[in-house]
Amino acid sequence: MGVNASGTSTAQVGAEQACPIGPVVDIVFSRWTTPILWTLNEFGRQRFVHLERKIATITPKVLTQRLRQMERDGLVVRTYYPEVPPRVEYEISELGRSLAPLFSALVQWSGTNLEKVESARLAYDAADQLRASRPL
Repeated sequence: MGVNASGTSTAQVGAEQACPIGPVVDIVFSRWTTPILWTLNEFGRQRFVHLERKIATITPKVLTQRLRQMERDGLVVRTYYPEVPPRVEYEISELGRSLAPLFSALVQWSGTNLEKVESARLAYDAADQLRASRPL
């Protein structure tokens, strides 16, 4: 472990130390995990086909993969009913439900800030276009 000229440590840290919420972001905020958890939290227990319909842009393969991973992570509970034809239902677990305050805070943040983000993007794009149109 070394120290640079300003007295700051030059030791490298792992991703978890650099950003302790990184593993949570990896688990919860993947492309499809968030809409699945949101749907299960909002609408309760769902059969696969109903989840697929509510999240219209997800493919059956991806929905299956994400549900399996979320079950493995303890965020979703899968219940199999040995009927003819067999029935499988998914519901958010207590662990998954514990994320509700986080999602609520994000809904509040988005309501307050998404317009600001869009304004910043428009301003950036306009300035970028202006820079691009200038001769070298």
